[in-house]
Amino acid sequence: AVSPWLLEHATALRLGTFFGVLVLLIGAEVTRPFRGAPRRLTRWVRHLSIATLGNLALRLLFPMLAIGFGGLVDEHSVGLLQTFDLPRWLLIVLGVVALDLAIYTQHRVFHRQPLLWRLHRMHHSDTAFDASTGIRFHPIEIVVSMLIKIGVVVVLGIPALAVLLFEILLSATSLFSHADIRLPAKLESNLRQLLVTPDLHRIHHSVLRHETNSNFGFCLSLWDRLFGSYRAAPERDPQSMPIGLGEFREPEEQQFLRVLSQPFRTQK
Repeated sequence: AVSPWLLEHATALRLGTFFGVLVLLIGAEVTRPFRGAPRRLTRWVRHLSIATLGNLALRLLFPMLAIGFGGLVDEHSVGLLQTFDLPRWLLIVLGVVALDLAIYTQHRVFHRQPLLWRLHRMHHSDTAFDASTGIRFHPIEIVVSMLIKIGVVVVLGIPALAVLLFEILLSATSLFSHADIRLPAKLESNLRQLLVTPDLHRIHHSVLRHETNSNFGFCLSLWDRLFGSYRAAPERDPQSMPIGLGEFREPEEQQFLRVLSQPFRTQK
């Protein structure tokens, strides 16, 4: 069966893809940055440290992650999709698409619900924008997201292979959509028809609140178009537009412990 092999090698597959994409993007950002991020090495160390904390929290709190529950779905054929006699390939495709829709929906809810926004705004308080922003999520948000993902996997009956493919896609596209790079105009125009590009997602990190509340997608750009949250271009020049929030803009707010404490503090 495919699931036991996946469960055994899932971490290596995910990490291999993550660091492969990371190295490519770092090379592109250093050699041809679009905006330029200050103290890039310091940012990477800080954001990788925050991401490591989030992953440690998952390992401590969950005996089994989403892909493990996907393995249970495979073993016991539980969940909505499993009630239909679908070809295996279609089940996997639907599982990946359903998870991407779930993450889009979660993202919108985190922006609207005040308590969840306090967690998520740490991601937005970054006043620069590069691929490392794509891993800057509060450990508590990481835990809440995993609970949601596990729920979706079990309720919909998403198999382990679909969960793994989605996890790989999510980590790769999160790095890519936050990358400080300029794509050739024609490539960007074609790519955004399917995927979230840096030019699209940068708008989501604008200091202007109505722009922050647009372009919620992480992987597929379809959901923003379908649900009316798509914004094609920012009001200001994307190369110089202010990034971040109206709050937490002081340089000291980017320090490791200050960043982690932002959900528990209020600034005017």
